[in-house]
Amino acid sequence: MKTSKPLYNPEQRARRDATIWTLVQGILAPIQFLVCLVSLCLVLRYLVTGNGYELATISVVIKTVFLYLIMLTGSIWEKVVFGKYLFAESFFWEDVFSMLVIFLHTLYLYFLILGDMGQRGLMYLALAAYASYFINAGQFIYKLRIARLQMNKGVAA
Repeated sequence: MKTSKPLYNPEQRARRDATIWTLVQGILAPIQFLVCLVSLCLVLRYLVTGNGYELATISVVIKTVFLYLIMLTGSIWEKVVFGKYLFAESFFWEDVFSMLVIFLHTLYLYFLILGDMGQRGLMYLALAAYASYFINAGQFIYKLRIARLQMNKGVAA
């Protein structure tokens, strides 16, 4: 795997390694992933059987709260490491796609509160939000892998 520019310069890497927000992200990310997997199962269960709408709905709301929390703490992390709350060069496209993820989750909440969408429609919207989340998570995992490979090669990862 080859990248032309390191994700972090030496100062950014030092800030990344020194900030508590790196640990916070490292804890929240797998928790959010697990919450999403559980919720995905509950949403699919509802769509297949017609049972468990309330539990599926609660799980989507909990997943959305975790998304907001990780986005908030992630933007603080980005500010500490890169000096910008969002759209730092190293994570620009991940942040752009994160906006779609947030938009779809927020749209779900909007229609849930407004009551203008049926139960099945809400669950399909949740699936779209989750699909975007999984793509975005893949983007971040890919970047973490690049950083690890750069570090192993002695580049200022």
